[in-house]
Amino acid sequence: MKRDTSQFQNIPYDVLVIGGGINGAAVANMAAQNKLRVALLDKGDFAGGTSSKSTKLIHGGLRYLENLEFGLVREALHERTAQLRIAPHLVKELGFIIPVYKNDPRPLWMMKLGVTLYDLLSGKHIIHPYKPLSAAEVIHFIPGIKQEDLTGGLIYWDAQMDDARLVLENVQQAELNGAHVANYVEVRTILKENGKAVGVTVKDLISGETFDMRAKHIVCAVGPWTNIFQRKERSESPARVRTTKGVHVIYRGSFCRHAIFVQSHTDGRVFFMIPWYGNTMIGTTDTDYEAHPDEVSVEEEDIRYLCKAAGRLFPDQEFTDDKIVSSFAGLRPLVHKDAASPEKVSRKHVINPSFSGVMYIMGGKYTTYRVIARECLERLGIIKPEEFKGDLQVYGGGEPAFTPEQICEKYGIQEDTALMLRRTYGSRVEDVLRPTVADSSLLERLNPDFPYIKAQLTYGVNVEMAMTSDDIIWRRLPLAYQGLDTPEIRSFIQGQLLPA
Repeated sequence: MKRDTSQFQNIPYDVLVIGGGINGAAVANMAAQNKLRVALLDKGDFAGGTSSKSTKLIHGGLRYLENLEFGLVREALHERTAQLRIAPHLVKELGFIIPVYKNDPRPLWMMKLGVTLYDLLSGKHIIHPYKPLSAAEVIHFIPGIKQEDLTGGLIYWDAQMDDARLVLENVQQAELNGAHVANYVEVRTILKENGKAVGVTVKDLISGETFDMRAKHIVCAVGPWTNIFQRKERSESPARVRTTKGVHVIYRGSFCRHAIFVQSHTDGRVFFMIPWYGNTMIGTTDTDYEAHPDEVSVEEEDIRYLCKAAGRLFPDQEFTDDKIVSSFAGLRPLVHKDAASPEKVSRKHVINPSFSGVMYIMGGKYTTYRVIARECLERLGIIKPEEFKGDLQVYGGGEPAFTPEQICEKYGIQEDTALMLRRTYGSRVEDVLRPTVADSSLLERLNPDFPYIKAQLTYGVNVEMAMTSDDIIWRRLPLAYQGLDTPEIRSFIQGQLLPA
């Protein structure tokens, strides 16, 4: 992708999508695949908000069964299969172990009932049937886990994904099919004629240029910024989404090769300890958030909550700050509901037009992004269900031309680098490596203990529209999750690759 905002001017688009998270990226991808003239904008980086700050799961949502949301869970479980098929390099099967103790909020019989129903709702889309575990088996799978009062457990299966790259590959696929896309472009105002939205005035935050864009249909998929954006149209618009904050901590080292499903004794909430690039992701919190979405941050009390709950499960492990590799906070844009506690608010999506005709996507689960995109285009009335063309593709989907062994031989790289490149770029591995034929220095590692190479930084800037160090360290590559967000690497990126 080459960032060129001059292409947006003087083109009457069929669909203008505002918001480059997973829903906006999927709408743009699906619309472009169906031969519509599409533009996609984000005021920050693609996946720079909620869509890169998830728990990195493609799942039905076992805990939503407590809210009796059987339809939502079934739909997400079916979509889980689609994601495993569409993006096998980014979406992988993952086992989840549930250890159960005598005084847990949900006893063992209840958890078994839940996963039994979960498997039934999966139907033919089940990954593996759940298995009950004795206390001894739980201890075998999770060394160091608290043994006192452990009554047993079980293991069930879902999937894990790289959320930021899944967004990015939807954006890249949209562009491949003809969409015009750009990050760091902010929508300032909605242009209207006779009360109907016909376009927007935007500012390129890189060049400083301001210009107008016109479109037959405008889709707003800005997640936590929905309430703010709606007030650009009408200042007295009521709040449509309820934002809740989710914090994750990346803790050094791995506790288990499976994910661990944890019940908090403080408030009965559920969170996970998940293997993530050699470390452990612990999260998430779920608390109401009323400040500006741009200001969301990790607070000390969030870290203490997660570490205390994890420490109860591993009493011999000291959860100290010096073992925290990184942390991040994101906001869930839930469809507004005042009465329920945050974890009880539905994850169902709503797609509604505003008074001026802007179509807003609100709420929803990451896993069901294809369903949301399709429903949005149907609601716009520009594509009928029978007119949809094929399965939704992502940029690195499909079979790579070469095996990791062949890549090693062809380009002279080590096996761990070849495997990492395949997991990251899928069928596009050679696009990253091709420039190294002319410049072998691009094969140098960023750190001798990790498989990442300089060619990936070049590719992130030249092909993946990375504009800042954070774009690469947090979203193009998982460097921040592995303790590689260092001054030296940031300096190298900024000085050697990014424009001044």
